[in-house]
Amino acid sequence: MTDADGGTSAADAPLPPDLDLDAVREALIDWYEADHRPFPWRQTDDPYEIHVSEVMSQQTQLDRIISAWSDFRDRWPTVDALADADRSEVVAFWTDHSLGYNNRAKYLHEAANQIVEEYGGEYPEEPGELEELMGVGPYTANAVASFAFNNGNAVVDTNVERVTYRAFDVPDDDAAFEAAAGELMPEGESRVWNNAIMELGGVACTKSPNCDEAGCPWRRWCHAYETGDFTAPDVPEQPSFEGSRRQFRGRIVRVLGEHDAVAVDDLGHRIRVDYTPDGEHGREWLEGILDDLADEGLVAVETEDGERVARLQ
Repeated sequence: MTDADGGTSAADAPLPPDLDLDAVREALIDWYEADHRPFPWRQTDDPYEIHVSEVMSQQTQLDRIISAWSDFRDRWPTVDALADADRSEVVAFWTDHSLGYNNRAKYLHEAANQIVEEYGGEYPEEPGELEELMGVGPYTANAVASFAFNNGNAVVDTNVERVTYRAFDVPDDDAAFEAAAGELMPEGESRVWNNAIMELGGVACTKSPNCDEAGCPWRRWCHAYETGDFTAPDVPEQPSFEGSRRQFRGRIVRVLGEHDAVAVDDLGHRIRVDYTPDGEHGREWLEGILDDLADEGLVAVETEDGERVARLQ
């Protein structure tokens, strides 16, 4: 693809040419599978239950819908049960649980009737077919196909845009984000991959990022982590970073990544020019940051030959 001037468009090569895709994919999947938020809809591949969760989560924080999702499933445990329900009851449930936009409840009920009447009670597996359901757009169709059938494309939402923009310096362009997300996702693994990359944006690469705190698996490749520029399409102003504990946590991890072990005072001098053991930002301050990193399983601090040393776990 070329632009009007005959050059290459941003979407042609949105990822760094030397990026080790296999390593990037393995790091993210391992991070996700080791620990992630245990939302109940992540424990099922039932397309109906996933469909309900996707509709509920539109413009609603995930933590807020857990009880509503469970109550909905108890009330109407199958797509057939929902299709048989009176629409007014479904809308009343939506209102009682403060889920907003009652038309979503109407669309969900109508989609259940479509599935029963047009598909014999079985959800279609292809994103294109899922889009034929009432109220199901491309994003929801792809999410259901991914999480229920492992048959989707790369999901692109604001979280994914923020992550790819920061980590791999992908241009702020819809086509570039689509291309980057598609290239990153390993073939045939849409279920785990789309969950993992959205989890990364939800707990680590948030608007005010928690790189070290969340053990972000992409720190070694991340353009934002290297440069300290954490702006993003949905974060137009740089989050406070200069002089923050987050900045020095990052410096500590980078220094320890380059050495087997570093004496605490030597580490202090490496991460800030004004370090003095007894100063305001001295040994006590540094030990506090190291304790936090140790609690998170990132760093080990031990005494060797009478000297305190730190190393990566």
